[in-house]
Amino acid sequence: MSGGEQKPERYYVGVDVGTGSVRAALVDQSGVLLAFADQPIKNWEPQFNHHEQSSEDIWAACCVVTKKVVQGIDLNQIRGLGFDATCSLVVLDKQFHPLPVNQEGDSHRNVIMWLDHRAVSQVNRINETKHSVLQYVGGVMSVEMQAPKLLWLKENLREICWDKAGHFFDLPDFLSWKATGVTA
Repeated sequence: MSGGEQKPERYYVGVDVGTGSVRAALVDQSGVLLAFADQPIKNWEPQFNHHEQSSEDIWAACCVVTKKVVQGIDLNQIRGLGFDATCSLVVLDKQFHPLPVNQEGDSHRNVIMWLDHRAVSQVNRINETKHSVLQYVGGVMSVEMQAPKLLWLKENLREICWDKAGHFFDLPDFLSWKATGVTA
């Protein structure tokens, strides 16, 4: 580049899904925060230690905050989009439609949140195996991890969820799939 030319500005969007809200930030190529937005999301606690969310509600909130932070920006200058989220389990059928993770059969509530502790029995049984794979998670599995949640679904919601499921996503992976259409 000759002396008077400047490189075009590059922007990056980060989206973070928490327990009660979705947040997005726009930063420039130097990491300077240029815009921030947040949007509340719904949570359900249908019974003690059962905490659920809606993947559709979360995705809609992601879209809202992302549109807010990029307002007025040339979209061709956005070089990256990243997602972070809690360790929550999203359940979809083979056609990518939400499946219920609750006894009520409400498919809108298709996310078992990170703080959900319905799978205490399952995590205890998993840890009692002392299987060598546990070494990859610090020697014991937490009830907040996906494996106990999956086992709970298999044992408790076999007909309305487990047998119909086509896709189980960790929440950040679900968001990446929604943004790209790629499941890998």
